[in-house]
Amino acid sequence: MRYHSRVTLIEALRDAESRLRDAEIEDARLEAEILLCHALSLTREALFARLREPLPTEAHTTFESLLRRRLDHEPTAYIVGHREFYGLRLACAPAALIPRPETELLVEAAIAWLEDTEQSPDPRPRIVDVGTGGGAIAVAIAVHCPTAHIVAIDPSRQALALARCNASANGVAGRIDFVQGELLTPLPGRFDLIVANLPYVPTRLYAKLPPEIREHEPAMALHAGRRGTALIEALLAQAQARLHPGGLLLAEHAWNQGRRLREAARAAFPAAAIETRRDLAGRQRMLVVRTQ
Repeated sequence: MRYHSRVTLIEALRDAESRLRDAEIEDARLEAEILLCHALSLTREALFARLREPLPTEAHTTFESLLRRRLDHEPTAYIVGHREFYGLRLACAPAALIPRPETELLVEAAIAWLEDTEQSPDPRPRIVDVGTGGGAIAVAIAVHCPTAHIVAIDPSRQALALARCNASANGVAGRIDFVQGELLTPLPGRFDLIVANLPYVPTRLYAKLPPEIREHEPAMALHAGRRGTALIEALLAQAQARLHPGGLLLAEHAWNQGRRLREAARAAFPAAAIETRRDLAGRQRMLVVRTQ
């Protein structure tokens, strides 16, 4: 193995951190560590144990290529090809949104409800993940609820292909049906659990998103018209006749959309229990509808 004679791993990290910070990229040190780990095929623990070693020439070339992509504001998850979500390693590609930590709130709520449901006389509820994208929600639920069978629907053929890969990689492909379509339209029957992470960024804010999001992640999975709530409201209108009594609907939304979506949910489900749950930062993040 040839080594770059003048650069150690710690020196390469410091240089990358400085360049990333100059480009106004947040968490510059962590980003540099992730990219160097990827270039060297090392864990972070192994990297820290070898910081004084010289950087191999081939790895230096690879690291510089990765770093240039990040300096162009390409998301790290797309560069390295994966992201951790709810304890799972999920493949990431520009066909679908990168899974966010706030979406884990929805997964937690779904799993808690399913665990309660398993104690009921009918332990096999019908579940649909609307706007599945790369399959993060559906795969996480399937992994943590071994009896669950889920329909995952999305309008993008490319996103569904990525979702299938993630399901296969995590051993749950046999319990998820992937369907191309809009909202609930092509699906027959009623559901016991509807989970959705649909686009909710309003037009006025879309142009202000960071370049990592605006220039690299799919617009159709983000942009949602003037108010940002149109697709979620459309789902609520459809779900009115598609959610079983005693069922649950969970929908992620922006921090300032809770009131409007509660009103829309009340119009669609006058007798339901409706609430908004907050994320760890205290922001309203998820609409919860429980039918009677």
